[in-house]
Amino acid sequence: MNLRRRTQADRTAATRTALISAGRRLFAEHGFAGVGTEAIVLEAAVSRGALYHHFADKTELFAAVLDNVEGEVSAELAAVVGADTSGGFVEVMLRSAEAWLDACQRPEVQRIVLVDGPSVLGWARWREICQPHILGLVSAVLAQGMADGSLDPQPVTPLAHLLLAIADEAAMYVATNADPVTARREMIAIIRRFLQALTASTEPPHRT
Repeated sequence: MNLRRRTQADRTAATRTALISAGRRLFAEHGFAGVGTEAIVLEAAVSRGALYHHFADKTELFAAVLDNVEGEVSAELAAVVGADTSGGFVEVMLRSAEAWLDACQRPEVQRIVLVDGPSVLGWARWREICQPHILGLVSAVLAQGMADGSLDPQPVTPLAHLLLAIADEAAMYVATNADPVTARREMIAIIRRFLQALTASTEPPHRT
């Protein structure tokens, strides 16, 4: 009996994973409006009934896809932050900002997270899905910077929200710019100056 339950649970999880994977590929390539439910079930090799068993409609599948993509990108950023803490607060945050801008050059991240996410789900729901993945990481880096004296003491939560807003706007600016290479270089330089303005006077300036 337990084995049968586990087998059913495995099948259910596999079907959900297949639908999310199919939706992710199709939404990234064609955009939300360009993908029908028939294409999704064909790509996932499941029945239409299976789609509606797991998701109320295409929009709810898209929400799950967005959560999946955002979670993956957030894990990448956490790995970047954890891999090297040398250089102090500014350098750690800059490495994560560069990794974020690089991730947003990938078609699936750019289309699903930046372009379709807010328009399909509305700003409030898009924010509700995306923020839990990354807000904690940014808050932890800020708290550590304040604890070690490299960052001037200030309220962590509003500052973390401000940095997330900057990151999203920076990604959109670079992604939609006719010259993304120059746009990225200029944006990183501006972000560096902004971060340096937050640091305590004891943190040495970056030397180029």
